[in-house]
Amino acid sequence: MEYIFNEFIKNMSFHKGGEMFEFKRKIYGYECDIYGHLNNSNYLQLLEAARAEALIEMGIPVARLLEWGISIFVSNINISYKKPLQIEQVASVKTRTSKITKVKGIWVQEIYNEDNILCAKAIVTGVFTSQGKPVRIANELYQLMSEFLED
Repeated sequence: MEYIFNEFIKNMSFHKGGEMFEFKRKIYGYECDIYGHLNNSNYLQLLEAARAEALIEMGIPVARLLEWGISIFVSNINISYKKPLQIEQVASVKTRTSKITKVKGIWVQEIYNEDNILCAKAIVTGVFTSQGKPVRIANELYQLMSEFLED
């Protein structure tokens, strides 16, 4: 497993510092409350999808992390709701890595409506785990993830 990981890292091309990843998706009626707003619980799914897409763009999709025996469990999420997302609007989620240690990461995510108005901001803490237990990630993975820290 370590050989596969090291070969993957050796062949990676890195983006430099502070890259913000953007994920867009339309809001559908089944996700909304009786007022036509995105239901609060569905913000979690939207944020999760955006983080997964950011990892794909970083070159370390969730499936690859799982191959290496690593999971990222959300241990804390704080969402500040600013303005409701309406049915059939296109939401844009901007994700950036705020902090990475060998045991956890902190991501800042902002959700905008199609008029580029901030609708919600989330601060997400994820703990690196293996077989359900917290672990320290390998130096190579730590270095790779550090390449994406905000400036």
